[in-house]
Amino acid sequence: MFLALREMRHSKARYSLIMVIMLLVSFLVLFVTGLARGLAYANISAVENMPANYFAVQKDADHTFRRSQLNETELAAVRSVAGNQNAAPLAVQMSTITADQADVKADITFFAVDMDGMLAPKVSQGNGITNETQGSVIADSKLKESGVTLGSSIKDQASGLTFKVAGFTKDSSYSHTPVVYINTLDWKTMRQGTGQSGRVAEAVPYNVIALKATSAQVSEIMGRLDNVEVITQNQAIASIPGYSAEQNSLLMMIVFLFVIAAFVLAVFFYVITIQKTSQFGILKAMGTKMSYLAWSVVGQVLILSVASLAVSLLLTLGMNMGLPDSMPFQLEGRTILLTCVLFVGMSLLGSLISVARVAKVDALEAIGRAGA
Repeated sequence: MFLALREMRHSKARYSLIMVIMLLVSFLVLFVTGLARGLAYANISAVENMPANYFAVQKDADHTFRRSQLNETELAAVRSVAGNQNAAPLAVQMSTITADQADVKADITFFAVDMDGMLAPKVSQGNGITNETQGSVIADSKLKESGVTLGSSIKDQASGLTFKVAGFTKDSSYSHTPVVYINTLDWKTMRQGTGQSGRVAEAVPYNVIALKATSAQVSEIMGRLDNVEVITQNQAIASIPGYSAEQNSLLMMIVFLFVIAAFVLAVFFYVITIQKTSQFGILKAMGTKMSYLAWSVVGQVLILSVASLAVSLLLTLGMNMGLPDSMPFQLEGRTILLTCVLFVGMSLLGSLISVARVAKVDALEAIGRAGA
C-alpha cells in the first residue's frame, strides 16, 4: 500500500482523472438503482406493505389479483384453517375518478377490505372508517397531487358512485396508481352498480384472500380447495401488471453499467501498467515480491473506487433531496450497501487484468528496455 499511495501522490493529475470517471459512473449506477427501486415501490407498495406472507387466488388466475374471483364459502374454508384474524378478503378494481375541487381525472385502484381486519389502512391524516360507514374512503396521499383534499368528494366514473375522502394513508400504490380503500359494504354497492337505489348484493365475490399462515396451513388449504392456489407475497408482487417487464429492463441497464465501469477501469489501469513496465521490472530485479506489486495495483483500485463511491453517494443523496415528489426515487440502506459492494467488486475484478500483466513482466527484459 505504501508504493500505491506514493505513486498516487506523485501522479495526482492522472489518478484524479480516473477518479472523476469512476465518480461519474458510480453516480449513474446509484441514481439508476434508486430510480429502479423507486419505480418498483410506486408499483407494489400497497402489496409489499401488507402484513401477509401468502395470498389465496383462483387457480386459473395466473397469480393475478384482478383475474381471480373467490366467494364467501372459500373465505370461510380458509379461515377455518388459518383463523379469522389471519385471513382477510381483498377486492381489487382499477378505475378513474374525478374530484369536486379538481379539474383533472385520476387513475386509481379501489381496494375493498375489512376495516377491522389486518388489511385495514393506517391513517396518516384525517379519520378512519368502519365497516358500517357508507360513502367514505381512505385514499393514498399521492392523490393530493391531483387536487384531492380531506373532505373532497370523488366520483367513480365506472359506477357513478360518489365518496367522501375521510382520511389519507401513505405509501399505498398499486400498478403505479394510488389506492383508495373502501369497506365491503360500499364494495358490494359498487359491484352491484346501483348506487342510487341503495340495493346491496347478497353475494359479491372477492379477488384474493390475504393470509398470515405457515407452510403446513398453506398445504392444508390447497388440499381442501381444488380451485384455489396459495402464492407467496413475492409471487403476488411479480404478477402485478408491468412490474416484471419494468424491473427487468432497469436491471439490464444496471448490469451493463457495472460491466462498463469494470471495463473502463480495467482499460485505464492496463494502459498505466504498460507504461510502468520498466519500473515493475526493476522492482522485480531488486527482489520485490509479486504479491507486493499485485497489492499495489489492487490497492490503488480499491482506494479510487471507495473514494469515488463516497462522493457519488453524497451527490446522489443530495440530488434526492431536490427531486420533486412526483419522481419515484428510493435508496434504502440495504440497496446502497449491495450496490457499493458490487461496484467495488467489479472494479477489483477489472484490476486483475493489470495484475496479470505485472506478473508477466520479465525483469531482465524490462531493465534492458529501460537502459536503452
